[in-house]
Amino acid sequence: MLYVGKAKNLKNRVSSYFNKNRYESGRTRLMVKKIADIKYMVVDTELDALLLENSLIKKHQPRYNVMLKDDKTYPWIVIKKERFPRVLSTRNVVKDGSEYFGPYASVKMMNTILGLVRQLYPIRTCKYNLSKENVEAGKFKVCLEYHLGNCLGPCEGKQTEKDHNENIAAIRKIIRGDLSELIRELKTRMAEHSEQYEFEEAQKLKDKLQILQRFQAKSTIVNPNIHNVDVFSIVSDHKSGYVNYMKINNGSIVQGHTSEIKKKLEETDEEMLEYAIVEIRNRFNSQSSEVFVPFEPQIDLPGVYFHVPQRGDKKKLLELSQRNATYYMRDKHKQQSLTNPEEHQQRVMRTLQEDLRMKELPVHIECFDNSNIQGTNPASACVVFKQAKPSKKDYRKFNIKTVEGPDDFASMYEVVYRRYKRLRDEEQALPQLIIIDGGKGQLSASVRALDELGLRGKMTIIGIAKKLEEIYFPGDKYPLYIDKKSESLKLIQQLRNEAHRFSLKHHRDRRSKVALRSELTDIKGVGFRSAQQLLWKFKTVKNIQTATLEELQQAVNKRIAQAVWEHFREE
Repeated sequence: MLYVGKAKNLKNRVSSYFNKNRYESGRTRLMVKKIADIKYMVVDTELDALLLENSLIKKHQPRYNVMLKDDKTYPWIVIKKERFPRVLSTRNVVKDGSEYFGPYASVKMMNTILGLVRQLYPIRTCKYNLSKENVEAGKFKVCLEYHLGNCLGPCEGKQTEKDHNENIAAIRKIIRGDLSELIRELKTRMAEHSEQYEFEEAQKLKDKLQILQRFQAKSTIVNPNIHNVDVFSIVSDHKSGYVNYMKINNGSIVQGHTSEIKKKLEETDEEMLEYAIVEIRNRFNSQSSEVFVPFEPQIDLPGVYFHVPQRGDKKKLLELSQRNATYYMRDKHKQQSLTNPEEHQQRVMRTLQEDLRMKELPVHIECFDNSNIQGTNPASACVVFKQAKPSKKDYRKFNIKTVEGPDDFASMYEVVYRRYKRLRDEEQALPQLIIIDGGKGQLSASVRALDELGLRGKMTIIGIAKKLEEIYFPGDKYPLYIDKKSESLKLIQQLRNEAHRFSLKHHRDRRSKVALRSELTDIKGVGFRSAQQLLWKFKTVKNIQTATLEELQQAVNKRIAQAVWEHFREE
């Protein structure tokens, strides 16, 4: 089996795979070539279609269908079906009539809830068969848990079944996240005990009430009126989608999980989210009638209302879910950069290609920067990245030859013209992307140089302004703003910073040479390298002037030391 899909109009859906204008993906073309037969099944409702699609994908695992990547067994909280029920965690769901709550993607969250339950309500942990006959026959004795106060001794009849079941009913509400209702019940019962002067019982309820209120205060993140709601969001890269799911009860997150969905046929975020909503709600046994989503999905689930929040607490919940999905994706990228750096580089280049709407993958990128201080010693540099990594052997320095004074535009024109005239004349490979460190003026000057060389249409060229990291395209008065946390912008910034560092180093070297030339290199027989060695040793020219011949010979050879010593003696 190659692919499982659903459609309201089967003819339109199938024919779309044979429409060249719609799909350009190589994987789609490959799948179409392998098609030998098409089978279909008619169902009554869209929900039936969704569930059938989901079950067939799980059963046959078709090569070209998206699938949730994680296949772990998540833990559940179970209330056992037995006399004096136990409350415990399990990873195996058995159809024995017990109540299962979950699954919990976070074991820490599950343990926090179990810890709260055991703190409030002492429940037995033993596996004894506490049937009425066994208890009345006195088959069991209380254990250490009873003496520690963690159990009320139902094995010896010290706790009634009614009292135990009332505790289980309260525990059930805690697990479901219905804390507000439970708090109201405890307040009512506490008031009743107080009216009857049963202050000891009232105090016990007050202690439980305070524990619950503290727990609720810590877990509530938005308006407590937001109850029994599912929240879904999605982010994606070129290979996967990352879907975050949160279950909200009384303003608290009671469940949270992020799943990775592997793309097979360049699926859109909308298509992946639709699949994920059905799969995740089914996995987590969600009965919520309201679902918050970033966009309206094209599915109709009976009794389920999809809502796209625009403002307020509901919007904050959706943004929180989006952040969780984004952080999960970044963690995956970070792991990939360590375990598979080549794949990481490919993904960054594809992201950059998409953000800049380039026709070619930017395997070869060059970035230019100018440096001068008060118009002196103008210098420029070109840094080269290949496969998203610096290629330092291809870096180039430029001394500005045709421009006088601090004219950034003319300097940029000169270095771009010189660089690509040489590459063109020597028939060397041209970059796919040129980055100019500067705004519209520097970019326009660079474009003019490429126009004169007849290379304008062969490369993508952009300018990056320092202030707000705006990206400028030739002839476009409105800049492009890339997400500040995007990998593609980080690569552009890395190129810009490297070009600035390399250009500034070249500029400083030039200034140093000029300074040395005026002081030391005027001495006959003293070159730049010897002058540098003298300065490394003596720090200043004044120290060189007062040094003895023997001290000078420790820095340079005897001939040069003699020439320097005699020069300053004559002065």
